[in-house]
Amino acid sequence: MKKPLTIPDEPQPRNITRADLVMTEGFGLEVDGRMKTVFPTLQAAQKRARDLKAEFPMLQVKVYDAVEKKLLELSPTE
Repeated sequence: MKKPLTIPDEPQPRNITRADLVMTEGFGLEVDGRMKTVFPTLQAAQKRARDLKAEFPMLQVKVYDAVEKKLLELSPTE
């Protein structure tokens, strides 16, 4: 026998980061022309970008500065 579907009284809040919304603060990680992740600091975004580039050298990885509205190229790794 099938159980009836129960609907909760209040929907659970969801914390979703949407890539189609315009960023106003922070630094975004752009991979192959698509915004993927948002970071609070430039250092965190650059570290993740370098890690991705080291693991997958064929990817085009850039950091987007939301305040300046500019794409920042990665500096060569030391």
